[in-house]
Amino acid sequence: MKLEFDALTMRFDDTTVIDRLTFSAEMNTLAIIGPSGGGKSTLLRLIGGLLAPSSGEIRLNGMPIPKSPADLLAYRRGIGFVFQQKGLFSHLTARENIALPLTVVHGWTQKEAIRRADELLERFGLSEHADKRPSALSGGQQQRAAIARAAAPRPKLLLLDEPTSALDPEYTVEVLDVVNELKESGIDFIIVTHEMGFARHACEKTAFFANAALEAIGPSETLFTSPPTPGLKRFLGRLLEWQV
Repeated sequence: MKLEFDALTMRFDDTTVIDRLTFSAEMNTLAIIGPSGGGKSTLLRLIGGLLAPSSGEIRLNGMPIPKSPADLLAYRRGIGFVFQQKGLFSHLTARENIALPLTVVHGWTQKEAIRRADELLERFGLSEHADKRPSALSGGQQQRAAIARAAAPRPKLLLLDEPTSALDPEYTVEVLDVVNELKESGIDFIIVTHEMGFARHACEKTAFFANAALEAIGPSETLFTSPPTPGLKRFLGRLLEWQV
């Protein structure tokens, strides 16, 4: 995919969250890292068309994100979203959570949707939990089901906003394994994450976002081995100081 930002700016009242961001690169997998409150999640929502920028433009594969309601709805249908938690419908089973959007949003038949749901539940190790509601699933199982739902319609791009932020280490590994499997199957994704190991080893490129600006972006291994800015070097140093 080719991702371009042209003087992208986002303000909330008097606070500038993204400041005249200009950038262009081709990639298949991108990790966005940086301090909390730095605008990473806002950037992801702008890419997904869930927010409209205060000014500037985003282009995906050469096409600007549309502005009309009808075109914007069509654009969003081509994007899969996974949020931090609480993304599943609490009154539906895991299977129903995956199948329902396929029928209601994407126009699949009930039979096609159930078949696709069962395929993904098996692929992500959730077959035995297909008829359970979210409250009966562990945190890792809930997030795997949420990723399955986002991947079900075969979107052109998957956006993941800190999908492991509230999980125990064991469940974090479960979720990251699923995301890595999607990468190996050819799905493009952008993930906002605090899991530096995943960003470094599973994502083609990494972007460091802080202070309303994109301070650094490049091949993941290069950024982690030789941080190009003092801010990134300081950020990584603080994170790695207490790691085992």
